[in-house]
Amino acid sequence: MISPLEALERLADGNRRFVSDVRDHKTTVGGTQFRDQTAGQEPFAIILGCSDSRVPAEIVFDQGLGDLFVIRVAGNIVAPSQVGSVEFAAERFGTPLVVVLGHSECGAVLATLEELERPTESRSPNLASIVDRIRPTVESLFDSDLRNNAEDLVKHAVRANIRASVNQLRHGSRLLENLIQNNRLVVVGAEYSLDTGVVEFFEGMPAIG
Repeated sequence: MISPLEALERLADGNRRFVSDVRDHKTTVGGTQFRDQTAGQEPFAIILGCSDSRVPAEIVFDQGLGDLFVIRVAGNIVAPSQVGSVEFAAERFGTPLVVVLGHSECGAVLATLEELERPTESRSPNLASIVDRIRPTVESLFDSDLRNNAEDLVKHAVRANIRASVNQLRHGSRLLENLIQNNRLVVVGAEYSLDTGVVEFFEGMPAIG
């Protein structure tokens, strides 16, 4: 298995190809390639991303079948099932890298800010469970001077939500904590820009050298 830094570089290279509209022929999925995956999988990165239809991890990182272990949930939130999925891939496959992939103008974050602005009791309890996980992270921002600048508020809230998910994965699982302490796992945060297609890694980047 490759190192976390090598995994990060592989993702960054793939995103550069995606932005440039130049795909690697190795990642192009053909009608018979799925047969090569029947013996097992060795994903080099785990992606905990948002369910937004515009941010499919395999495409924005230009990766192929078997390269990524992808978990998608609205708002890239961390709940027990997501933690368990990350634990499964990290332990079973030895995958060395977890990326929490949020994106600009995240609908779940916007919904949370809307709920803080205009609370409602009619929201589905299932949707409310997503908002309630995001709320503690963005509430302090909503109560700050950022409230007077909607654009900046959303930008900061998206990043804060990504950081919160990274922190929960690092400190909300004994299994993951042990892997991190033994230098077998790195958890980072990244944001995908809907405007440019660029993924910016900004949280928890490992030191080079």
